[in-house]
Amino acid sequence: MLIDRDKSLLLLVDMQERLLPAVVDGERTLRKAGLLAAAADRMNIPVLVSEHYPKGIGPTSEGLSCKVSANSFMQKIHFSCFAEDECRRRIVAAAREQVVVGGTETHVCVQQTALDLKQAGYDVFVAADATSSRHETDKTLAVARMRAAGIVIVSAEMVVFEWMRRADTPLFRELLALIKEA
Repeated sequence: MLIDRDKSLLLLVDMQERLLPAVVDGERTLRKAGLLAAAADRMNIPVLVSEHYPKGIGPTSEGLSCKVSANSFMQKIHFSCFAEDECRRRIVAAAREQVVVGGTETHVCVQQTALDLKQAGYDVFVAADATSSRHETDKTLAVARMRAAGIVIVSAEMVVFEWMRRADTPLFRELLALIKEA
């Protein structure tokens, strides 16, 4: 099954200033999440961004927050976005059947969110290169567990190219430049 931009929602989980320096290759993870956010914005795909306990962990990284609208942000305390009332309402209200997920940490908030979304009947795609954990082993185990649960593991580029579907458009040329930077 291909990822369809008319059926997709992008959910970026806890890409926060204080957390990113603690995860493996946080800068690359941020670039890949930024690529997804910029592409989604350009193609009018809804974007939601969770912030886990921002009073303690801080706000979303400026490198990402500047790429999404101010009304995209949601605060949460639960590890799973879908377990948080406001987040769940906003995901359901978007009325999209596919959810592309990226963020931190892969083995905690990303995994619990993805598993809850899958259980609720969504087609879930985790952009593995737009996720990270403090330890590579945790990410590896989480990706394997999500794959075994029927969650599709993809890369940020795979998502963007599936959203675009064709190369003979100005959008392709515009996003190709972003892809090369990420």
